[in-house]
Amino acid sequence: MEHSGTSEVTGADTAGPDPQLAVTMGFTGFGKKARTFDLEAMFEQTRRTAVERSRKTLEAREKEEEMNREKELRKQIEDIESAPSSSSAARERSQSSCRDTSSSDSESDDSSDSSDDELIGPPLPPKLVGEPVTTVDEGILGPLPPPLCEEGEDDDDELDDEGEEDNPVQRIPDSHEITLKHGTKTVSALGLDPSGARLVTGGYDYDVKFWDFAGMDASFKAFRSLQPCECHQIKSLQYSNTGDMILVVSGSSQAKVIDRDGFEVMECIKGDQYIVDMANTKGHTAMLHTGSWHPKIKGEFMTCSNDATVRLWEVENPKKQKSVFKPRTMQGKKVIPTTCTYSRDGNLVAAACQNGSIQIWDRNLTVHPKFHYKQAHDPGTDTSCVAFSYDGNVLASRGGDDTLKLWDVRQFNKPLFSASDLPTLFPMTDCCFSPDDKLIVTGTSVQRGCGSGKLVFFERRTFQRVYEIHITDASVVRCLWHPKLNQIMVGTGNGLAKVYYDPNKSQRGAKLCVVKTQRKAKQAETLTQDYIITPHALPMFREPRQRSTRKQLEKDRLDPLKSHKPEPPVAGPGRGGRVGTHGGTLSSYIVKNIALDKTDDSNPREAILRHAKAAEDNPYWVSPAYSKTQPKTMFAQVESDDEESKNEPEWKKRKI
Repeated sequence: MEHSGTSEVTGADTAGPDPQLAVTMGFTGFGKKARTFDLEAMFEQTRRTAVERSRKTLEAREKEEEMNREKELRKQIEDIESAPSSSSAARERSQSSCRDTSSSDSESDDSSDSSDDELIGPPLPPKLVGEPVTTVDEGILGPLPPPLCEEGEDDDDELDDEGEEDNPVQRIPDSHEITLKHGTKTVSALGLDPSGARLVTGGYDYDVKFWDFAGMDASFKAFRSLQPCECHQIKSLQYSNTGDMILVVSGSSQAKVIDRDGFEVMECIKGDQYIVDMANTKGHTAMLHTGSWHPKIKGEFMTCSNDATVRLWEVENPKKQKSVFKPRTMQGKKVIPTTCTYSRDGNLVAAACQNGSIQIWDRNLTVHPKFHYKQAHDPGTDTSCVAFSYDGNVLASRGGDDTLKLWDVRQFNKPLFSASDLPTLFPMTDCCFSPDDKLIVTGTSVQRGCGSGKLVFFERRTFQRVYEIHITDASVVRCLWHPKLNQIMVGTGNGLAKVYYDPNKSQRGAKLCVVKTQRKAKQAETLTQDYIITPHALPMFREPRQRSTRKQLEKDRLDPLKSHKPEPPVAGPGRGGRVGTHGGTLSSYIVKNIALDKTDDSNPREAILRHAKAAEDNPYWVSPAYSKTQPKTMFAQVESDDEESKNEPEWKKRKI
């Protein structure tokens, strides 16, 4: 319809302008004609061009493949020609005979008989003569090259690999195990450096122990033990991405960083606990829960605490944190984070809180979380672990409500899968992904004497429980699957750290120390005194017989010089430059001079009357004033108590 309309318009243009319109408007024509387009022709031309280009591309690709095949064929022929001289001679004879037979087929029977007479050397076997020889096989007579001979074996290996890929359980390295004795209390922290050379364990006994697989023998003893946080339980240990530092998180409010040998590198500062806004303090003010290194940036790590904050730190600046994340409920109230971690690329920070929520922030935006799911686990339970998969799209969370859940970060509105009946009794129970990202591993807890702790494996795609390993008669607290070693480290509740490996699937690690025999303890070489017994020697040359230690001590005790007996106190007056007992010490001096009883037993009346005669003979104070007016002293009359009571008024008298 559109095409017919266009043709009508162009037809009107060719008919010429309307005469009345031309007279009215004052011009004689409408200018150039409108250009017409044939859409069907354009589509056909485009289709032909595309087909031509596709054909050229296909021909170029076929030529390239043919050239590659020719190169491989030439290489195989060169390998055959480099064989021993005997085989090359036989090959030349066979090639010449093949050429003669091919030429004889093209000629008549008579000419073939004459050509057979000209052959030199023994005839070919009947099998080679009877088989047709193609042009491609003319240069490949003799034994096949090694790559072609091993095709069957390669196919078998590929089938085995495909079988392992289809069943990831076969890749679990659990055929062998070794046990490292950390102590008697729970192993609450595990750390393995990126190269897999050293393992570090921490526990409720405040100890941190270092294990070197290359330097350890079959005795499985740690080469170093220390207490970096004094009397605080170790909650988390993690090597940095370079392997030169270890982050130590304990029950205190200050995290520490130590080097590979256990020496302290830095200690985080403690914040002011009297400030309400935790963002204005320089550090944590309450007990820590866990910590994690940044996977990409060297020297940056993260900690979470009971002060309801998640803080980022730098090793170069221990006096103040780098940034602060403050988890909040949907109503805006504080909530305590129990665990935290970085994503694999380091751009996201994830934390699980006590109200059951999981909050994920952008590392550069600390105010509002990027993702927030408020009921990931039951409120009031401590989510013990959150872990990102190696591809960074999936998050696994181990809850205190005995569940393990799988989340898709790209669609963080509901869990992908959930598994229950996984009891946990510790606030640091781990979960992790396998190196191929196809399995998820976690541990289970048990009461003492009520069974054995297990390591449970779930398939990521279907979340089916595909495998279990019974560890020991205690809870499984920590688990770690190293991607380079392909070995599984487990920390238990009875103070053991177990390493599971497979000699065929694992690398280094526990395989290095198992093959070393235990060193025998060297007996100390003691030099004893040689005694020369000469009974007829003179007394001055006789050596005293060795006595028992007890008798020698008793004899030395009686000797005042050897026993350093103090001198007894001097009785009576002093002698020999020593002061006597009375007043010879500070206490006796104090008793003598200060602490005396100075009570006055004298009569004051008699003491005054002693001076009466002198006052009468030589008056000085009072008597001269009364010498003229009252020369004779008059004293008041002494009245009895009965008379005084009679003179008192009735209202003053005492009522009996």
